[in-house]
Amino acid sequence: MDSPLLVYTTFPDVDTALSIGEDLVRDRLIACINVLPGMQSVYAWKGEVERGQEVVGILKTRKSLQEQVHRGLKERHPYETPTIYFIEPASADPATLDWLVTETAGG
Repeated sequence: MDSPLLVYTTFPDVDTALSIGEDLVRDRLIACINVLPGMQSVYAWKGEVERGQEVVGILKTRKSLQEQVHRGLKERHPYETPTIYFIEPASADPATLDWLVTETAGG
């Protein structure tokens, strides 16, 4: 059976995160996106230290869809260089994994 994959990324606002997440769910590339608003960021960008407000997006998918999710996310993402991390959980609850595979079938 396929293994779970979490994708961590940030967005400029909740609406953007939800819109992109919904597109990826409809395309069956992810089963879910969790959007966590209210994050304050301090980051290096082009030699400068910047501050900004962002939201975190945690996307739930499966390992076999990693490249498709990566492409779909980058095509839709408003940032010039979006932060995208692929996190492979060691395991998942069997029912959760079944749901994940079912909801991303055909993706």
